[in-house]
Amino acid sequence: MPEYPSAEPAPSIPVEPRDAAESTRAHIPEWVTTAAIALLALAILAALGYLAWTLIRGALRRATRALPVARTRRTAEGTAREVVAALDAGLVELDDRATDPRTAVIACWVRLEEAAEEAGVPRLAGDTTTDLVTRLLRGDPAAGVPAIASADVLAEFAHVYREARYATHTVDERMRDQARSALRRLRGELTTPTATPAVPR
Repeated sequence: MPEYPSAEPAPSIPVEPRDAAESTRAHIPEWVTTAAIALLALAILAALGYLAWTLIRGALRRATRALPVARTRRTAEGTAREVVAALDAGLVELDDRATDPRTAVIACWVRLEEAAEEAGVPRLAGDTTTDLVTRLLRGDPAAGVPAIASADVLAEFAHVYREARYATHTVDERMRDQARSALRRLRGELTTPTATPAVPR
């Protein structure tokens, strides 16, 4: 005889009582929740601290850059001494035959640019490669930099520098000798007392 299902079929999956499910959920230890909240709070504090440190550091840098640098008034003699020191260092490097002539010539010019910046000659937006050093020798009244030599004496070395920096051909020993001769001529003008122009009052 066929069997007919009863009115209340037996469940195929045993149903857990409500109290048992709640006891399983409540089984997570309380210290795990506390540790998770503490770690989250520490991460938020670290992020806020880093943000504050970055903002303060940026503000200090801007304030430091904005502070005017108090420069003492330069004298022609003091500026000439600094330029002569740069020329002497350049001559030593040019005399070193182990140094590549192109590198030595460019390094000499960079020293002159550094001397100009130390003297307070401002670098302008439209400056060519020689303008900064030319203003160092000729003087820059707006920046309070006195004239120390005629700019014409720089022309020979400026030509050698431009060739060393931009020419694609090999820079040979002849160019090293030209640079050395130009630097000695410039040094001679700077160290001759009568050649140094008087500081305007």
